Amino acid sequence: MAPGRAVAGLLLLAAAGIGGTAAGPGLAFSEDVLSLFGANRSLSAAQLARLLEQLGAAPAEGVAEQGQLHFNQCLSAEEIFSLHGFSNTTQISSSNFSVICPAVLQQLNFHPCEDRPKHKTKPNISEVWGYGFLSVTIINLASLLGLVLTPLIKKSYFPKILTFFVGLAIGTLFSNAIFQLIPEAFGFNPKSDNYVEKAVAVFGGFYVLFFFERVLKMLLKAYGQNDHTHFSNDDFGPSREKTHQPKTLPAINGVTCYANPAVTEPNGHIHFDNVSVVSLQDGKTESSSCTCLKGPKLSKIGTIAWMVTLSDALHNFIDGLAIGASCTLSLLQGLSTSIAILCEEFPHELGDFVILLSAGMSTRQALLFNFLSACSCYVGLAFGILVGNNFAPNIIFALAGGMFLYISLADMVRN
Repeated sequence: MAPGRAVAGLLLLAAAGIGGTAAGPGLAFSEDVLSLFGANRSLSAAQLARLLEQLGAAPAEGVAEQGQLHFNQCLSAEEIFSLHGFSNTTQISSSNFSVICPAVLQQLNFHPCEDRPKHKTKPNISEVWGYGFLSVTIINLASLLGLVLTPLIKKSYFPKILTFFVGLAIGTLFSNAIFQLIPEAFGFNPKSDNYVEKAVAVFGGFYVLFFFERVLKMLLKAYGQNDHTHFSNDDFGPSREKTHQPKTLPAINGVTCYANPAVTEPNGHIHFDNVSVVSLQDGKTESSSCTCLKGPKLSKIGTIAWMVTLSDALHNFIDGLAIGASCTLSLLQGLSTSIAILCEEFPHELGDFVILLSAGMSTRQALLFNFLSACSCYVGLAFGILVGNNFAPNIIFALAGGMFLYISLADMVRN
């Protein structure tokens, strides 16, 4: 007996009395069926399909069941033949007709080929807009998490915290591009394409080489043979004398600045314990590790700040698209999408805030531009609701993924 035959089919077979040998009344019944639907006391796959159609157990046209055949699937005549080891050209005689009877009876009893209407009600338009805007507002509050860092800016241990969050931003941007944006741009399905393992390999290949390079530099430096360093000879002069008391720098454009001598360098670089976090483009020593109360001119802010703001706005726009399209299908799906985006935005926005600070922005400027980029999520939400799930922003996914890779690898890792 074929392994795909259901227990229910066996019960129906026993109740019908056609199990065992095809003899006596059972043989007569089989011959009646074969003479009615077959030819020459045999039944082909096409004739079996006509039998299923007469019984109301035939699959609808264009309906294809994927995966392994089992008792609760809608089976075509060819699939019943294949399930029992017969080819499509086989002629079923009365002697082996009882072999396929359980499958026919099962299709007739369970009605798996019937189209059962799914009564799914979509949320009304007011619920979609209301819950969508609520979700985006909660997500955008993550962009204000930088406020918790404001009291720590003048502390002596703030450079270490800054370095940690810059690393957090690198990991978030890089992993977001590799695991989410670029696969979405190519239209990969994580359940069928198995791209996650390949993305992990890309991620691991980068960090293995990066770790090897760092270890090699440490070994060469220990033996005094490191000729590839971020520091010049002047960096290790008397000016490297550390003190943990902040000092006031001369006023620049009428704005008071504070500098930590532990991170002030004469060549215009900011150094945190032998790690260069950001290079100031103007090269002025007065602006080293400088936190201004009112904020510098926008022209004095590093280019990386604007790149982060722009790419983050694109990313938030895409997040809004996903939330809007999900909410139009069901509120539960919109909620699950919003929770996933919130978990990703929590470290992302915090890391972006620290990048803006390290690029030369004041606290107020960093909060303002970080929040403005987050507000693009509202635009994406509106577009996603209006267009629904018929829009595939593959080009935007690819563009944002490329920007995230460039920022994390070209601009941030070297610092």
